[in-house]
Formats: sequence, C-alpha cells, structure tokens
Amino acid sequence: MALIGHQPIASGPSELKGTHILLVEDSWQLGNAMKRLLRLLGADVSGPAATIADAERLIAEDAPDVGIIDINLRDGERSNDLIDRLHELCIPVLVVTGYSSVSLPPGKAEAILTKPVRAETLLAMLRPILNRQKEL
Repeated sequence: MALIGHQPIASGPSELKGTHILLVEDSWQLGNAMKRLLRLLGADVSGPAATIADAERLIAEDAPDVGIIDINLRDGERSNDLIDRLHELCIPVLVVTGYSSVSLPPGKAEAILTKPVRAETLLAMLRPILNRQKEL
C-alpha cells in the first residue's frame, strides 16, 4: 500500500474525473503530494490552502464537491469553523490530521484520517461520497 506521495496506487487515472476537491493542508510537502495524487486520478483540485482565509477564497471562486481538510493549520489556526461552513453548504468533508484524537460534532465529517494517509485509504473514503453525489 502506498502512502500519499509514493507510487504506485491501484486506481485508474480517471477515477476522480469530474470531481472538484478543496484541499486544505498547511504542510507544503504533504499538500503538494496529495494534490499530485488527486490530479493523477483525474480530480480538479483547489489548493492546497494553508489558511482558512485562503480556503474561503477558493470556496467563493468555485464550490467544491468535497473538502479534504487538515484540522490544525498555520500559526495554530484550527479549521473547525471552515468544516462547519462546508457542512452548511452540504459539502462533505474528510478530515486529515496528525493527531490521534480529534473532537468534532457528529456528522460534521465523513471520516477522520490520521497522517500519514495511505492513498488507498483516502480513495476508499472518497468513493462512497462521490457515488452518493452521482445519485443526486
């Protein structure tokens, strides 16, 4: 199984085609690795945004289908309010964090994934979200 940023992965280059993903991650290296992976799978990726302000700007430009959000951002900023906003907009969220315990109200996130995230795990969490959206 591959970690984000390492290849290979067992998915096709069009698995995420037509999906717009908001990526909020303050680690430059991890954010770029995730963006490369998601684009390799066909997704349109906004970000990585390292701050809430950057993420809000990206949402205003083009609402995403799903958000992949780090909980702790630059300078101690936490993304709870951003997650709430995405939830209000009916945009599903996957939380990615380096912490083993994250407290979010029930239903705010589809899943909470602990870094390092395996590409296969990320895709396994994205697939049911995208399948639900296709049914709408």
